[in-house]
Amino acid sequence: MGVPNDIEEDWEDLEENAGPPHLAAPQDRSCLTVVHTSGVHFCDVRYCSCPGSEDSHLQLACADLFAATTRQPRTAFTFQMLDEFIRDNVECGTSAMNYYSKLRRNTSNAFPHLVPVSDHFLSLGILSEKSKDQYREMLQVSRIWRLLKLMKWQGCHEGSPDPGPSGLVLFCPACPQPGVNISSDKEVNLADWKFSRSIVMDGNFKAEHMKPKNPDEELWLMDGRGYMVTSGMYKQYLANSPNPIEDKRSDCSNHRAVNQANAQRNQLAATSIGGCACARHGCFIPHSMVDFQKGEQQVNMDYALVHAIRHGMDPQQHVITFYDINCQYSKNLARRLKGNNFVSLPDGLQIQPGIGLWHEPAGSMGK
Repeated sequence: MGVPNDIEEDWEDLEENAGPPHLAAPQDRSCLTVVHTSGVHFCDVRYCSCPGSEDSHLQLACADLFAATTRQPRTAFTFQMLDEFIRDNVECGTSAMNYYSKLRRNTSNAFPHLVPVSDHFLSLGILSEKSKDQYREMLQVSRIWRLLKLMKWQGCHEGSPDPGPSGLVLFCPACPQPGVNISSDKEVNLADWKFSRSIVMDGNFKAEHMKPKNPDEELWLMDGRGYMVTSGMYKQYLANSPNPIEDKRSDCSNHRAVNQANAQRNQLAATSIGGCACARHGCFIPHSMVDFQKGEQQVNMDYALVHAIRHGMDPQQHVITFYDINCQYSKNLARRLKGNNFVSLPDGLQIQPGIGLWHEPAGSMGK
């Protein structure tokens, strides 16, 4: 279909390697790059300069904008966009890179590769310095946003005490927990098996973590306050706790999880993770998830189990553990924990080990 002759055409000549004009950030110092669910936008912003006015990043927060920095912010992310990214990440498994790629297409479906994403385009002169990479900024801001949401849900505020280990997450509301869903009355017999804690233990060999390029710049936001154990104490425990199965083959039907426990990949900070969850409802137990350094070793799972048992339990309660290699793992559990200065279990605690029915034909429990 042709263009009518009475309509004037407006053409704009661009320099070589130049992108569409609407994707270039204005050179005005008051220009703010705003990342929203609809894409990356450039907005002219005027901050209040009255006596006693808040800092610029706080003024942006009042407008539902999360600044990428607290000093002279040039980029901000809308609260709506941060919430949407968390939902997509949790429900759809969308990575940060894929989500930002969607924002680039929302900005310009015809030229998504020209939307600010990397320093590569800066070197070509296509983008200005002010429109540099918002992807890396989104990575940092989204992590802080998750932490702030958890702190809000747990009632944390300025001046409140540190929530402490596992203080920002919740445990299974149905599992028996004295003082939570079981009366603390002395008439309640917590030694009754109906009040026992059922724990399932396992590892996830797909959850790998690469060694950071600049470890000194890594900052722990949730260290020990969520489902993972506190990193400092865990490293100290590993450094002072020998692994009793090292260089020893399993007598449990040649189970791969035991025989490959010494697997190591030098480029990984963590080869996988493991931890404990309630066997009844599958809820992870706070402060009981650990990193593996050489595969699924007993020394790692001991630390996870002890912290799982100590979370919301009374020493009178019994424990039932389910682990696919329990026939090997539970043999010397008491001996491994005896005399350890970092982990211990309440005196007299009864632990009944078990394995799942799927693993039973390959196991050797009771043999």
